[in-house]
Amino acid sequence: MEPLDRELDEAELDLPSEPMLLNMGPSHPAMHGTVRIVLELSGETINKADVQIGYLHRGFEKMCERGTWSQVFPYVDRLNYVSPMLNNVGFALAVEKMLGVTVPERCQYYRVILGEMARICDHMICSGAMAMELGAFTPFLYLCRAREIFWEIFEEETGARLTHSFGRVGGMARPPTADFKAMVRVGLARVLALINDAEKLILKNRIFLDRLDGVGQISQEDALALGWTGVVLRATGVPYDVRRANPYMVYDRFEFDVPVGTRGDNYDRFMCRQEEIRQAGRIIEQALEQMPDEGPVNIDDPRIVLPPKEEVYTTIEATIQHFKIVMEGIKVPAGECYSYTEAGNGELGFYLVSDGSGTPYRVRIRPPCFATTQGLSQLITGLMIPDVVPTFGSLNMIGGECDH
Repeated sequence: MEPLDRELDEAELDLPSEPMLLNMGPSHPAMHGTVRIVLELSGETINKADVQIGYLHRGFEKMCERGTWSQVFPYVDRLNYVSPMLNNVGFALAVEKMLGVTVPERCQYYRVILGEMARICDHMICSGAMAMELGAFTPFLYLCRAREIFWEIFEEETGARLTHSFGRVGGMARPPTADFKAMVRVGLARVLALINDAEKLILKNRIFLDRLDGVGQISQEDALALGWTGVVLRATGVPYDVRRANPYMVYDRFEFDVPVGTRGDNYDRFMCRQEEIRQAGRIIEQALEQMPDEGPVNIDDPRIVLPPKEEVYTTIEATIQHFKIVMEGIKVPAGECYSYTEAGNGELGFYLVSDGSGTPYRVRIRPPCFATTQGLSQLITGLMIPDVVPTFGSLNMIGGECDH
């Protein structure tokens, strides 16, 4: 018989236990109402994570195939609803590629400025929301105030603060307002000042840094294998930016840097976004200097561009032109194309098929968030429950774009 005072080995000391399943989301605040994660836990450690999307699916692609080419713009607004202007520009460029047309230079600069303003808004809200979810509420308010400055300019230019539906095939809905350049110059300076103020509150905060530094790491090889693009890929050290790798519009005329990280963790993703805001500011400043003050913003083709509204009401020619485009749609030549741009979260691609009619035969979106979200399980496996919040926040998953 063994003595009672013998030393017990480690296996005998462990209490028998089974992994616990925990449902996180979609109603969890950090999941933003659009993602469900079923976690298999050993204590607080995540052994396995089943990420489930689809809670915001709306049949975007099939809705686009029911209307004319021009009627797609309100739908693309609601993909990445944090930076809808970039979606407007991306879809317009895809259809213009099929038509074989190029918009006037003034329109290209106008699109660049509005698009980079939207990019800044996107990055600010991602960074601010992630800070708020970690307990830093004041920086979120600072960045929301900064976004408000740009939203007021968007409202002045487009008539809408968020979902603009301002892009058009062959141009834009309206030319820039008389005070556009002055508003953007003043607004940009105020926005960058607020961003500096927000950073001062968190970049030396030990709690904030500990929640980001070294958490949610991914290698370059894994990021590329998952199809990542945008900030999340550049944070691993891959300097891929569509604006630099395959310049479109007038991006080849601007001097700007592509910020990259080294470890691909939450901290690198946060800092890359903050630096990209400043690089977007550089692009806006250069575009304001180079943008012509006069000239058309739409191509001169009555088969593609709607006539001015006052002419629709006063001339029969403009009334017929308006009726044909609205009721029958722009006749895009039969064929297919893939067009891609650098959106807020990475490469936003549109694959379009036309049968020669005024209605798209096939609209397929390549949303950057879809590829990014499929890597979330890999990022959080082995971490603890609280690490899910900043890791998911640093990916900037936008439900409307991911689920489309």
